[in-house]
Amino acid sequence: MKLYSYVVKHDDGFAPNPFWGYCTLACCKPKIRNLAQVGDWVIGTGSVKNVGSGKLIYAMKISEKLTFEQYFIDNRFKCKIPSRGRKELFGDNIYYKDENGNWLQRKSMHKLKDMRRDLSSKNVLISDHYCYFGKNAIIIPGEFRAVIKKGPAHKCNFDSNFVDRFIYWVSEKIKRN
Repeated sequence: MKLYSYVVKHDDGFAPNPFWGYCTLACCKPKIRNLAQVGDWVIGTGSVKNVGSGKLIYAMKISEKLTFEQYFIDNRFKCKIPSRGRKELFGDNIYYKDENGNWLQRKSMHKLKDMRRDLSSKNVLISDHYCYFGKNAIIIPGEFRAVIKKGPAHKCNFDSNFVDRFIYWVSEKIKRN
């Protein structure tokens, strides 16, 4: 089991998308979406510009890893196709292929220029075991400060004992959430 940590630059419910009973990471962070496997954990920490650094915005245990094609046609995730309403507007199920096999992007809050980066990984990470705090992000205790990533990219080189202890702490938060 690996733990991937990154800074959530903008937390608006798009990436990650914690709505409709699943936390999904379909856009942004293509390296994590390529590397992470079912059973791994992904966490997003705050930035100075959103909730402040040193805080946990969300944590998800990956329960499935789908391709964009699988994600788009799976009935469970039709509700994540952008439409009206705040939750729907920030839906992350935005990529699909036309009849000629060309990738298209649905109108959404996401910029079209990000399409190439997003599609550099064919994977969407799905979790049905997660906690999302958003603007009410919680402070990460001192013993787990090493998990906090500063700047771009991600961290994932944590020893297994540290990961086990951190996951135990997060799991307690999930039970209460």
